Amino acid sequence: MIYDFAIIGAGVIGSMIARELSMYQTNICLIDKAHDVSTGASKANSGIVHAGYDAEPGSLKAKMNVLGCALMEQTTKELDVPFKQCGSIVAAFDSEGLTAIQKLYQRGLENRVPDLSLLNPEQTRVLEPNIHPSIKGALHAQTAGIVCPYQLTIAAAENAVTNGADLKLNFEVIDIDKKDGFFEVKSATQTIQAHYVINCAGVFADKIARMVSDDDFTIKPRRGEYIVLDKTEGAWVNTVIFQPPSNKGKGILVTPTVDGNLLLGPTASFIEQKEDTQTTNEGLQEVIRGAFIAVPGLQLKKTITSFSGIRAAPSGDDFIIKESDHAEGVFHVAGIESPGLTSAPAIANYIVEIIKDKGVNLKSNPQATRIRKGIPKIMELPPEEQNKLIQENKLYGKIVCRCESVTEGEIVDSIHRQAGATTIDGVKRRVRAGMGRCQGGFCMPRVLEILSRELDISPYEVCKNEPGSNILRRNDE
Repeated sequence: MIYDFAIIGAGVIGSMIARELSMYQTNICLIDKAHDVSTGASKANSGIVHAGYDAEPGSLKAKMNVLGCALMEQTTKELDVPFKQCGSIVAAFDSEGLTAIQKLYQRGLENRVPDLSLLNPEQTRVLEPNIHPSIKGALHAQTAGIVCPYQLTIAAAENAVTNGADLKLNFEVIDIDKKDGFFEVKSATQTIQAHYVINCAGVFADKIARMVSDDDFTIKPRRGEYIVLDKTEGAWVNTVIFQPPSNKGKGILVTPTVDGNLLLGPTASFIEQKEDTQTTNEGLQEVIRGAFIAVPGLQLKKTITSFSGIRAAPSGDDFIIKESDHAEGVFHVAGIESPGLTSAPAIANYIVEIIKDKGVNLKSNPQATRIRKGIPKIMELPPEEQNKLIQENKLYGKIVCRCESVTEGEIVDSIHRQAGATTIDGVKRRVRAGMGRCQGGFCMPRVLEILSRELDISPYEVCKNEPGSNILRRNDE
């Protein structure tokens, strides 16, 4: 079979593009070298839906950001994933900060960001009572919000597969050849053929480009470290609190998450290794210092975990979304750093329009749906709906993860869906089993048991995340 499109990279960008193309009568193959979708940058970022005042006016980044922000509410509603339009502020604590937010305000107006305003100290304190007393003013963006980045990615991939797309995991692309009018995309063990290739490989997008003799851009990995506080601390802030950005990024933020935690970070450090996701004492101390500038009194003893994510920083200053100048039929969607998550729905629409403008005949698929029903969170349902669900499936009455109140029914559902979970972390990202205060200390053995049973594999074959990360070892190993 020759696919119409091979999409390399099953992060939020690749998955959103696969979803959008699945609305047409096309054969799509979404591939990723990892064991699951959303294992790279898409699983480890702030989850912020940016309003669009930060990007350079006239840039592709600014256009995609503003459009993506406007699309996010409808997109998350269709995909049944958490989204909250809580707004954001950029807080100024000195005269330099006031100058910076005034510039951001003017830039936002140029970018046509709606509902922007400048707040005085009193107005800022009304919005954020726990803000540092030295606050001098803030830029308020009402259209900003928060979303769960990995659930958005998983839902988009699931929707695409439901509409007929193929998903190939553990497929690390090692070469791409053009042959007889189509591309051969090769891994070490298999080859797929496609008329067009869409490069959404994140930090490895430049490596994929080199396979088609395109060296027009490079991608530098930039690591951001974060701290997550318990849900007891989620009410410390009401909005996403930024500080004036620098040339390294948007600075240390303090933000609620859609799941009720409090998130601090990230740092912004260029690194050599593209998959170096370690956290460092130096980086976490930088997060703490930055967070306390904005919100003093945060209860760090309520920290439940820390993590880091890698951003794909391009050699230029803008997103790279275009057909390759060196390989006809290869489309690059590269250098999608922040605000890439926000921009994802708009980028998916944009690349489809580029493909159409090339003359590719895309016919609507009358069988396709934009609606994906999420896994029911039984503890968020009214009692009558809880009882009905438990009567239909008794597994929804068995709590497995006590911290997050996740039932066995939810875990089983996460495994048997399109693009379903096959690992401990895959379950974790889909239903939050193991994301609570104990970080899986109590529920992991039970999740392992359920995965073993439902996938019909030995418990010794169950992995935490990637192949080789087996939870259990035999005595003779």
